Amino acid sequence: MTYEPERRAAAAIKPTVEGMGFRLVRVRLFGHGQRTLQVMAERPETGAMAVDDCTELSRALSAVLDVEDPIEGAYTLEVSSPGMDRPLVEEQDFARFVGREIKLETARPIDGRRRFRGRLEGIAQGMVALDTAEGRQAVPFADIRDAKLVVTEAQLAEALKGRKPQPSAGKNKD
Repeated sequence: MTYEPERRAAAAIKPTVEGMGFRLVRVRLFGHGQRTLQVMAERPETGAMAVDDCTELSRALSAVLDVEDPIEGAYTLEVSSPGMDRPLVEEQDFARFVGREIKLETARPIDGRRRFRGRLEGIAQGMVALDTAEGRQAVPFADIRDAKLVVTEAQLAEALKGRKPQPSAGKNKD
């Protein structure tokens, strides 16, 4: 769920992000007193973001935000990659990570629950399909408040070896 200052910031920076060859993943404003504007971006072809990419993008976005001024008051700009436990924000994110384990939270209860964890089976007609420990669960995309990949020990070990994590197979264990 995005609120108005985040929407304004995203609208202001998206042309610059895309013009520099990146994809805007998410914009979040958080904190009280000392606020942080967190911008997550990635290279569309790799899904990665090098430290130099973050630095370059941060400088460009800082200039845009100074001119556009979409957020009232002081804040710190933080530009980062989505990371291994990346958020799933758009329908294309869910389609891209079919087979991976995810956690999600809904805005309203579904079958008496708001939190789900399971293997992502797919997304079709606005419904996200999960294979959970309790069985198959369909969640309306429009009801998802927050979703992210779960990093397994095997995926972490693969990443430490410098290899891309592969989708997990079989049922998940909570």
